[in-house]
Amino acid sequence: MNLDPATTKYLIEAKLTAEGIVEKPDVVGAIFGQTEGLLGDELDLRDLQKTGRMGRIEVEISSKKGKSEGTILIPSSLDQVETAILAAALETIDRIGPCRARISAEKIDDVRIKKKQKIVDRAKELLSGLMDQSKTSGLDLTDSVRQAVQIDEVVLYGDDKCAAGPNTETSDAIIVVEGRSDVINLLKYGIKNSIAVGGTNVPSTVQKISQEKVVTAFVDGDRGGELILRELFQVAEIDFVARAPKSLEVEELTQKQIIKALRNKIPIEQYLEMNDLTASFPQKDNGSKSQPMKKGPAPKKHDRIDKRDRPSKAPEKSPLKPSAPPPQPVKEEPAPPAPEKTGGMAPEVTRYKDILKTLSGTLRAMLLNDKGEVVQEIAVRQLADTLKSPPKGIKAVVFDGIISQRLLDIASEQGIKFLVGSKKGNLTKEPEGVLVLSKDDLSL
Repeated sequence: MNLDPATTKYLIEAKLTAEGIVEKPDVVGAIFGQTEGLLGDELDLRDLQKTGRMGRIEVEISSKKGKSEGTILIPSSLDQVETAILAAALETIDRIGPCRARISAEKIDDVRIKKKQKIVDRAKELLSGLMDQSKTSGLDLTDSVRQAVQIDEVVLYGDDKCAAGPNTETSDAIIVVEGRSDVINLLKYGIKNSIAVGGTNVPSTVQKISQEKVVTAFVDGDRGGELILRELFQVAEIDFVARAPKSLEVEELTQKQIIKALRNKIPIEQYLEMNDLTASFPQKDNGSKSQPMKKGPAPKKHDRIDKRDRPSKAPEKSPLKPSAPPPQPVKEEPAPPAPEKTGGMAPEVTRYKDILKTLSGTLRAMLLNDKGEVVQEIAVRQLADTLKSPPKGIKAVVFDGIISQRLLDIASEQGIKFLVGSKKGNLTKEPEGVLVLSKDDLSL
């Protein structure tokens, strides 16, 4: 029912019953006819309707089994007393058309109160929405800006254009994840050295970079994560394994969950043993360690030490070893340098071996002087920058990471004699004067 807001203050609602079939015109005619002269000139219904003090009479009626029932609605802009009199007058009607009828006034509603209640209810809804917006507007703004920056920070790395963080190229340790969304989620919390494999088909870019850097495989806690791990075990050199909580994906993790998962990473050998996968992936469990054993650890170590020692000690001992060339064709010559070298450097090599064992799994580096004392301890990611301007008297660097060509060149420029790391990357050239040792050389 549409009410005129300018004329309606109250709404009379009455119930109609008639012993016969009646229609709306019959009801309206009975109301006007049987109340005429009953309420006086001031409350004559026709005059009230003409002057707009009473609205249009609305009747809803239905007939069933020879009887009619319905509802009568009369809008009124009279005061409360006059409206009540008009409602009571409706109950005097006893016939509608030819049928006996009865009208009873059910209630009088104050339309303004209903409107006020509607205003209050709607205002509550609007205020609630406004408060929710004000609570989240600041967070949404910063999150949207941060997310936009993080997406901008995602780079395409290598020939396969793998999604990666901006520090993947310069970092000595990387985190291998499944997809671009995982990289973005890690960037959200400041981890910028991740790279995505994009599925179970591991690209050659990831395979190559795994040979040069310390690699942590960070995969989902579902079946898909296990499949990606198995693929990585076959084609890449993985050092550590980190898993998201069960049934969760890396892209869904919070900062606390990510940090906890990375802190709880385990070496690949331990992971394979825990999951009874040693037999399935022998090349990753003992392949890298069994390969030196096939060649014999001692000869390999002597060959490497001898190869690097001759250039570095040639200026010192070339005048004193004129007799060295004659025995050179005989294959007994490699034996004398090895004992001489080992004998002179055994204490230092043993010390570096113990330090490297202590640093295993920490991603830390120690800078040592001529006396074997630790001058400075830093994170591996800071090693390259620190070595560009190292403390005075640094003779050796022992660190839990990959010995890259870049670190080797910097060590050579700074006059560092020993560079000891977890394993060697792709070293295209080996400068004179720097002895490079890895876990394989030290039989760790």
